[in-house]
Order: sequence, then structure tokens, then C-alpha cells
Amino acid sequence: MQNLSNKYVWMRAAALSLPLMLAQVGIEKTSESVGFQAGVALAQETKKDERETRRTPALRNKVYEKLAEAQTAAEAKDWATARSVLDAMIDASGKRELNSYELANVYNLYAFIHYSNEDFPGALEAYRNVIAQPDIPLAMETNTKYTIAQLYFVQEDWKNGVDMLLDWFAVTDQPSATSHVLLSQGYYQLKDYDNALANVKIAIQMEEDKGRLPKEQWYNLARFLYFERNDVDNTIDMLRNLVTYYPKDQYWIQLSHMYGEKKEEGKQLSVMDAAYVQDLLSKGPERVTMAYLYLQGEVPYKAAQVIDRGLKEKLIDPTSKNYEIMGSAYRQAQEVAKAIPAMEIAADKSEDGELYARLGNVYLDGDKFEEAIAALEKGLKRGGVRREDNAQLSLGMAYFNTKQYDKARKAFKAAGKDKRSETYAKQWIKYLNSELERQAKLAED
Repeated sequence: MQNLSNKYVWMRAAALSLPLMLAQVGIEKTSESVGFQAGVALAQETKKDERETRRTPALRNKVYEKLAEAQTAAEAKDWATARSVLDAMIDASGKRELNSYELANVYNLYAFIHYSNEDFPGALEAYRNVIAQPDIPLAMETNTKYTIAQLYFVQEDWKNGVDMLLDWFAVTDQPSATSHVLLSQGYYQLKDYDNALANVKIAIQMEEDKGRLPKEQWYNLARFLYFERNDVDNTIDMLRNLVTYYPKDQYWIQLSHMYGEKKEEGKQLSVMDAAYVQDLLSKGPERVTMAYLYLQGEVPYKAAQVIDRGLKEKLIDPTSKNYEIMGSAYRQAQEVAKAIPAMEIAADKSEDGELYARLGNVYLDGDKFEEAIAALEKGLKRGGVRREDNAQLSLGMAYFNTKQYDKARKAFKAAGKDKRSETYAKQWIKYLNSELERQAKLAED
């Protein structure tokens, strides 16, 4: 199977280099999630840096009551009323009466309304107005910057999302593992793979240090980034984590392939075998790959069984090629009786004479000489036989065994015209002549 690597080279492109889907950034549609609660600045990803003191203006009672009125309407999805209250608060005369903290809360609630109506540009503008206000609580600033970064990511504005997230990192003292993953995903989309890898590694390590299991997409992102750097060992480490904690057929296949990259054929086969016995290989191409690996590992009977089972379960397409693989594997396993029907179907489905020539050889192995003659002649007549000299040699042997010596001699001579079979053809002709002489002598006696 010297060309085996070509049979499943698709795995490198299809299984390992697929564009990684960015984990969806979700923001719950609640007032708390967008950082609004009248009179209180909430923080999602940080706590107030006690080293920094800010003189924040007070939220006056009359403003609080208006904000509470707008919030109640918003929570009831009475958007028109909520907007009307807020618009009145920041009209030409009212806006001048609001201090920076009160304005920040007004814009914060505007942002909630826009987001709830999936008006992301409007939500972003409102949030930018929040952090534009001076002397707002640090917790409110950090919370809002993180939310702005998330909204940029929702809109696939990766550059601005990364920039805002970096601003958030600059003002928070307790970045979480999730925030590092978010930054990693942004860098990934910008194709800054070095920074993407650095951040997802931090996230994974933070979770593991706390005795928690990192999420599947974190390992998967790290796996892809290591692969892009041609770091096979670390790619394998990530895939081992994936098959351990999130076992899926694609991870077993990728892990098997990576062992193949390291020329560790034994591990390559054992990983795929483990996936197969767990019934994780649910796709036809995966089963075919498994069969090729068995053939490479010199376990032809298992290779044939994999194809046989896949065809019966209708997972593997009933093509000429797949029946050929099964027939060839059974033949290598010395299971000629099982090889014959597989090769008959393969030949019948083929468009040229190659598989009929090969079928003739299988018949020859099973001492079915008449069938071998019919298949070989059909193949040679149809054309497309890669080694016509070999086919002629086999045809000559089949004629010889049916005592059709003239036809056998003709076939051997035809084979001898090819330098690659000249020696064997002469030997067979010599043997044929000696057999005829022996029979003549017996007749004389």
C-alpha cells in the first residue's frame, strides 16, 4: 500500500485545517447584563480597584425616580414609554440638569432598550456615551467596556472588539479565563495567532489550576493554533484532552492523523481502532480510512470487515472502488471465497477493464480457471488494464490449467513483448513445452 497516504491525506485539510467557528458571544437580555440598575453600577468581570478613588456625583432622588419609571416600562417591553421618559430627561433643557453619573445611567438604559430590540449599532453608541462621561464609578466603566467589546464581537468587528477588550484589561484587576478566551478569539479572527495562542493558554491554565475542566472550544482553539504553528506534540496534547473529556469522532480522527504525522503508525492505528470499537466512526469516509489503516498495519481481514460492515449499514457508498478495497483485503487475508463476490461487484461497476483483470487473478487463486479466462479476456478487450503483460501471463496460466496449450502459448508470447514480463513468459513457455513433451512421451509409451 505504498500510496496509502494519498488515500486519507484529506484529513489534514478537512479535519485539521478547517476554519474554527468562533464561540458565540452571548449577552443575556436583562437589565443586569447591560449593567443597568438605577443607582447601582454593576460589574460582570471585575471588582472595584480599591487603590483608585473617584469622586462620583450622587444620583439624585428625582432622577432615580425617572430612571426607575423608564426601567419599569422597559422591563414590560413598553419601549415607547421607556424612550419617551429618557428622551425627556436629556432634552435640550433636561440634559444640562443631569450630572455625569446620572447621564451615564440614562445612556445605560438606552443601551438596554437598543440591545433588546437587536439594534446593536444603537446599543454600541449608547454604551460609548456611558464611558464618555467623567467620574463614573470604576465598576461601571469596566463593566461597560467589557459589554462594548462583546457587542463588537457579536457584529464581527474584531479589530474594535480587541481594542476595547485591551482597554478593559487595562482597568480591571481580575480578568477571568473567559475574558482571555474572548480576546484569543478576537486575535484568531484577526489572524494574530501568536497572541491568540498566548491568551487561550492562559485561560486553560487558569481553569486547570482551579480544578475545573476547560471548555471544549478552548481546547479546540488551542489545538488549531498549535497545528498552525506545526507544533505536533502540543496539538496531540490538546487532542488527547478532547478525546478524553469531549469524545467525538472528529477528534479521534485528528489524533490518529497527528500520530501519522509523527510516523508513529502503531499509535495511529490504535487510536482509530479505539474510535471504531466505540462506534464513533459514523461517516463513510471515516470507515474507509479505518480500512486503509488496517491494510497499512497488515491486518487485511479487519480492513475487509470494516468495509463489509459499512456497506451493509449503508454508511459506505457502494462504489466500485469500495468493493475493490474489500475484495483486495479479503484476497490479502487469503479469504478467496469472500474476495470473489466483492471483486465481481467491483468489476461490474467499473468503466474499464482493470478490475476484470484483477478479478481474473482472484478466480485464478481460487482455481476457477474458466471464470478466470472469461474475466481476463473481458478486461483485455475492454481496455484500460494497467499491466496488460501481467494480465496476459495470468490468462496464459488459466489456459494452461484448462489444457488449452495453443492459447496459453499465444498469451505468454503476448506477455513477453513487455520487458517487465519477458523472463517470466519465457519460463512459462519453456515449462509448457516440457509438459507437451512429457505428454507426448507418455503417449508413445
